[in-house]
Amino acid sequence: MIRFLGEYDCKLDPKGRFMLPAGLKKQLLPVAQEGFVVNRGFEQHCVLYPVQEWELITTEINKLNQYIKQNRDFVRYFYRGATEITMDGNGRLHLPRRIMEYAGIEKELVLFAYLNKIEVWAKEKYDGLISSEPDDFSRLAEDVMGKILNKDDHDIEQPDIP
Repeated sequence: MIRFLGEYDCKLDPKGRFMLPAGLKKQLLPVAQEGFVVNRGFEQHCVLYPVQEWELITTEINKLNQYIKQNRDFVRYFYRGATEITMDGNGRLHLPRRIMEYAGIEKELVLFAYLNKIEVWAKEKYDGLISSEPDDFSRLAEDVMGKILNKDDHDIEQPDIP
């Protein structure tokens, strides 16, 4: 499985292209030749998936029962805007105009790379998101990560964190 890591500031050229930062390019080398799929994110940003990761995600989505309206709605919303893109010879990626409009990306963007994807944010929106970090991040961590599963999928109780 692919594991990306990092936060990178980039600038768009007038044609909607951005240069991949060297640190991220090193992480992408094995998968960059296959290309990427860029899609709308759940918040107002876009997400860049290596093609092989996109195929894993779509395999899961294709298991949804299409006779259930909620599933059909989710599939439509999830796939809207999805576009295959490739890196050019200069190491640039071109974002489709509709995706940039959805995410509010104009000139500056932030690439937030984690797990198997790279979120692409308008710089102002990303800075606003990061500046609104919860007052009690440790409490959020406890709520989200307070229970972990062992190999047998049995809950392991964690001590209370005051």
